[in-house]
Amino acid sequence: MSSQADFITMMIPGFTTPGSTTLRRAVPFHDNMDMLFGEWSGGGEIALWFGSVLSGIMFCKLMYDFSKDISPNTFPGYNKLTRTQKVEWNNRAFSTAHAFVSSAIAFYLLYVSDIFRDSAPYGPVMFRSSILSQFGLGFSCGYFIADMGMIVAFYPTLGGYEFLLHHLVSMLALILAVHSGHAHLYLYIVLLSECTTPFINLRWYLTILDLKGTDVYLYNGVFTAFLWLIARVINFVYCFVHLYLHFDQAKQVHTAGFVFLLVSPTSLGLMNIFWFYKIVNALLRTFNRKHAP
Repeated sequence: MSSQADFITMMIPGFTTPGSTTLRRAVPFHDNMDMLFGEWSGGGEIALWFGSVLSGIMFCKLMYDFSKDISPNTFPGYNKLTRTQKVEWNNRAFSTAHAFVSSAIAFYLLYVSDIFRDSAPYGPVMFRSSILSQFGLGFSCGYFIADMGMIVAFYPTLGGYEFLLHHLVSMLALILAVHSGHAHLYLYIVLLSECTTPFINLRWYLTILDLKGTDVYLYNGVFTAFLWLIARVINFVYCFVHLYLHFDQAKQVHTAGFVFLLVSPTSLGLMNIFWFYKIVNALLRTFNRKHAP
């Protein structure tokens, strides 16, 4: 059995078997959990995981209900919407709220905290994570669970198969990252791209309120295309380049994590390019309408 595993390991970088390896400790996450909970650190990790996922789900429910309560009096056009449109309106409200939270956590961890800096004394960047990075991924997993539940319940009103695929890939990647504590840097590079979501949702709100002919709609379209290019195209190129430069570390990640480290950013990156194409086309149509005689 051992020679079989050794052969597969040579053929498939990152392959591991249950008997041949254990998950490498994530630093400083596991050290901090040991300091806080001692011998109960394993239970603390489980509590953190379930608590963060549940908080993400509850946050979405609260934002949905909040939007449902304030929208009729705040936006007169809301009362003219159909029941299905109101559901999507409120769904996009918690989608927007999650985007602000997740992209803020991502920005802090990537550019303010030292957790992923090369100069930080935490060892290989592939195996770094913290209590905040674990909570943030669990919180976003809760969001994807809540949103995917609504997409399935109202299919295809809230999104087609591509949204289901996006959410499924995202959830599996988040679960693996939280379980191992590995590759958090790449998950947060991807989550930073959520900063485009509020502007995509604003476009929908303006459309449903029959404000497509306004300057606000045009300016939002231009900014969305620009931000999408930065956050969801160029940002992903940076992700791939960073992964390539640290591929020696990537090969040490457990098998499932290694596979998703390649599959998840690639599939999401391709979807982002496809959606960028659609955004640019929509923007060009808006320009043409504006300048039509």
